[in-house]
Amino acid sequence: TEIYTLSLHDALPIFSILQLEDYLKAGNIAGEVRENVRKTDWIGSTLAEICDYVESEIIKRGAKCAFPVNTSMNEIAAHYTAEPNDPKTVSDTDLVKIDLGAQINGYIADTAVTVNYDPQYDQMVQTAEDALQNAMSMIKAGVKSKDVGRTIQKTIQDMGFKPIANLSGHSLDQYTIHAGKTVPNMWTIGSFSFSENEAYACEPFVTTKNALGFVRNGKIKNIFALVSRKKTKDDEADRLTDYIWNNFNMLPFALRWLLKEWEEKEARRLLEILVKKKVVHAYAILVEANGKTVAQAEHTFIPTQSGATVTTMG
Repeated sequence: TEIYTLSLHDALPIFSILQLEDYLKAGNIAGEVRENVRKTDWIGSTLAEICDYVESEIIKRGAKCAFPVNTSMNEIAAHYTAEPNDPKTVSDTDLVKIDLGAQINGYIADTAVTVNYDPQYDQMVQTAEDALQNAMSMIKAGVKSKDVGRTIQKTIQDMGFKPIANLSGHSLDQYTIHAGKTVPNMWTIGSFSFSENEAYACEPFVTTKNALGFVRNGKIKNIFALVSRKKTKDDEADRLTDYIWNNFNMLPFALRWLLKEWEEKEARRLLEILVKKKVVHAYAILVEANGKTVAQAEHTFIPTQSGATVTTMG
């Protein structure tokens, strides 16, 4: 099985040319930005500065952000994005998962890298990358998801670490990040076969041997997504609903993305109304249950008969 670049001709029966072009362009942009993130020294930078940089680089290259950049530090595995002017600063002992997404016409590329400046975490970070590479190397149309999960699990455990059992990759669809299928990081009983007519994200999460190997919800919720367009009987809250729909569709967004239009205090008030009325969902941060450090790596891919087209190679 090989990882290779798909030509438009190869995929004509599966995706329309426009769909495929959008997936490939989004992937190229996301991969390029991820590699720039990997090469940058972020020590002393705030999480707000990282988010601003990454999101502006995606936009500068002609895509939109598929979701707010996740800057999840240490035991936070996922779903933390910067608050407006977030003062949290990266030190040389922090492990930061930078998970970013680009979209073209709603077709998404989702990718992540763990930045690390502390040698004690080098092997954990490399294990996440190795698990991802081993998964990509075995994927083609017809391969079962549980077998990919087994490969990821074995790679991680062979290196003396633990996979996060209740975090997984996912199928992708237009304007939909989690489109119903999960790409497991462990061997599972339930399974599906990878299909040529879908895009997927694979994202191994690695933690220490003495970790619980599960994540729990934390108290912070600073990533949101529209789940309904029902009226709230509050005109300004309804205007925010329309703004979210027109700018982000059903994709996740951050409070700081609303500040061109509303003052922060008012945006928070309106979001609270929309969350309470179940118009907007608020995502909790995900924290390793024993408080242990977590590393992550991620690619988006499209299976073919002979391999995986990794759109986010960069």
